Amino acid sequence: MMILVTGATGNIGRELTRELDAKGAKLRLLVRDPNRAAGLPEGAERAVGDLGEPATLPPAFAGVDKLFLLTQGIGTEYTAAAIAAAAGVHHIVHLSSFHVVLDPIPAMGRWHHDREEIIRASGIPATFLRPGGFMTNALDWLPTIREANYVLDPVGPGRYAPIDPADIAAVAALALTEAGHQGKEYVLTGDEMFTVTEQVRIISETIGRDIEVREAATPAEAVRFRFPNGAPQALADALTEGLTLMRADTVGFRTDTVERLLGRSPRTFADWCARNADAFRRPETA
Repeated sequence: MMILVTGATGNIGRELTRELDAKGAKLRLLVRDPNRAAGLPEGAERAVGDLGEPATLPPAFAGVDKLFLLTQGIGTEYTAAAIAAAAGVHHIVHLSSFHVVLDPIPAMGRWHHDREEIIRASGIPATFLRPGGFMTNALDWLPTIREANYVLDPVGPGRYAPIDPADIAAVAALALTEAGHQGKEYVLTGDEMFTVTEQVRIISETIGRDIEVREAATPAEAVRFRFPNGAPQALADALTEGLTLMRADTVGFRTDTVERLLGRSPRTFADWCARNADAFRRPETA
């Protein structure tokens, strides 16, 4: 049984390839640049291709039984290209977003909803993974931490339960290698609720240095700060909307899905920080 992994060089994909390799799965990795796949399991096949270039996909999808599908951007064209190439695939595990379960669905959720609908319309049995915010999103704070030792906080009192991408990968590996997950929709979160200030405090404790938190005047300001050269308007609007919703949610949202599926508690943010501490240290102290 051949499993094709897209997004294999990303935060989730790297963890997933290791999980699947440990399970003895037969793997093929879709990569645009083979050099970026260094460090991934040596026994996994490399297939050079790009979801943005459909003509490159048939060789990568040949003989594939199961597909882990991760698509980036704000459109549906990558999903459509994958489905068009997936004629022989019997099961898709698709990385979606918890935004699709919100009512009303925000813009970020509508893109993921439309991708899910493309997969459903294909008739290929699927499992939809709908994670909330990733712990690795904290890496977006590195530029200001390294330059001036602060984090710009766009959500103030808002709380959420970030999930370690390694836990998402573990659930994906389970769905790809064990029966009973076709037709399922799994909303995935961590087990701990945080504000940004509380997350920064844990990072500070981990690296032994206080980091300042500066609150953004508005979510829109935070988006402009993140994209100083501008972002596509649809993306900027969606991010502003998402941050505004996060700011308003002072309770937070979490599920027990990871524990239910994996038989253990989700990894903690402190654990993630310990594993990634060097990234947050200044070069002279790393």
